[in-house]
This record gives sequence, C-alpha cells and structure tokens, in this order.
Amino acid sequence: MAFPVKAVIFDWAGTMVDFGCKAPVNALLGVFAGEGVPISEAEARADMGKAKRDHVAALLSEPGIVARWTAHFGKAPDEADVDRVYTLVEPAMIEAAQRAAELIPGAAEAYAALLGLGVKVGSGTGYTPEMMAAIRVKAAEQGYDPAVVICAGDTPSGRPAPLMTWAALVALDAWPAWAAVKVDDAPVGIAEGRHAGAWTVGIAASGNAVGLDAIEFAALDAETRAARVAAASAALRAEGADYVIDDVSHLLPVIHEIAAAIEAGRKPGSGAA
Repeated sequence: MAFPVKAVIFDWAGTMVDFGCKAPVNALLGVFAGEGVPISEAEARADMGKAKRDHVAALLSEPGIVARWTAHFGKAPDEADVDRVYTLVEPAMIEAAQRAAELIPGAAEAYAALLGLGVKVGSGTGYTPEMMAAIRVKAAEQGYDPAVVICAGDTPSGRPAPLMTWAALVALDAWPAWAAVKVDDAPVGIAEGRHAGAWTVGIAASGNAVGLDAIEFAALDAETRAARVAAASAALRAEGADYVIDDVSHLLPVIHEIAAAIEAGRKPGSGAA
C-alpha cells in the first residue's frame, strides 16, 4: 500500500538550513543601518517568512521605523523608498544566504527517510530565485535536494496566501492537499499551509522566533532554553499548527502520526497534537 502522506513541503531558512534564521536578519540590519535608520533584531524578525519585498514594505510601515525614517529623511517612507531599499536588500540577502546554507542537523536524514517512504519532497521560500541559487547548490552537496523550489515571485501572492504550497503540490503532482504536510518555522508559513488545506508542522527551536544559531542555542541554560522554545511553540500553535517540534530531526515520528491520522479519516486542523 502507498504511504498515506503524499508530499512534504519544507520552508528553507530556520527549517532546513540556517539554524536561527540568521541570514535575512543580518542582511536587513546591515541595509537599514546603511540608510541611517538602524532597526532592531526584533523588528527585523517580526515579519520573517514573507517575500522579501513584502518584508521590506512591512518594516517601512512599522510606526517606530516610520518615525525614525521621517526624522532622518524629513519625510515618511513611500513606495519608492520600499523599491529602493529592496534593491539594496536583494544583493545583501544573496551574500548573507550564501554564508548561512549549512543544513540544520537532521535535515538530510529526514529528507532521505521521506524519500524512502515514497513521499515527494518540495519546498517554498520567501527568498527570490537569485537568493536561492547558491543555497540550493550547497544544500544538495550536503544531501538535501528537493524536487521543487517555489520562490518569492513565482506566485501572484506570497505567504500567508496558500499559493506557494499549491504551486509546489502541482509541480510534484501530489494531491489531495490533506495528504500533504507543510513544515515551517514562521507563523506566516503555518498560515500558508493551513490555508492550503495541508497538515502543518511548526519548527520552534531552530527557527526565527528563538533566533539563535546552534552554538548560541546550546549555550543557553536549560530554563531559558525551555522558555524560549515554549514561546516560539505557542506562537506557532496560535497560528493553527497541527504539530510543533523543536527541529527537523524530530519530524519523522510526526509524519507517521499524520499518516495514521489520514488512514483514520482525519483531516488537518482536527486537533492532532
């Protein structure tokens, strides 16, 4: 019998590569500092997971940043400013992403195990194809090479719209959506999967919400680490994640739980775990 889970669609940064989702944050911090309007890491992370131009637009509509921008430039940011800042962000993101393409521990093993079960593997990202080019090559060298990569701009709307997940499923020829799983570290990515009708698995510890690389995360005392992960988990569950795990190394048991749920006739959002 065919395995009940037909496809898994992974996010990239914070989910399969770049523990702590550092690359986009570092790029945004550098660009805004260069503009004379520094932003905080918390501000940079607030809308993580969106297409990068949408992310820049969100930052330039945040009241605190608008106030600092207005004080520096003498006017509030407008669409021309969004376009100009994004043209600076794109090369900065390409450069930062190339330095943060290391697979998260367990990613290659989870990918291989899914393929062994006959599950099709695709992916989606808020990065553009240009941002993804070097990451895809480096990921493949480490053992992760999903059949499909849907990038920002490949669909008319980005997250939280379901179109990127749907586009990946179409390209994989995998259906129905309730037999697919979306794995993401950002609430907006969980919303994408939920709107698409797929099962959703949130990634708490290695993702944007905790925001620490593997060494920084391991250096936390146990109480602080647990509190940071619990807060990230709560945000993912609040967005409707069916399951939440620390990182992708814990994915396979959940995939088998979802497979059992599908066989039992349950659908995404039915109160999995």
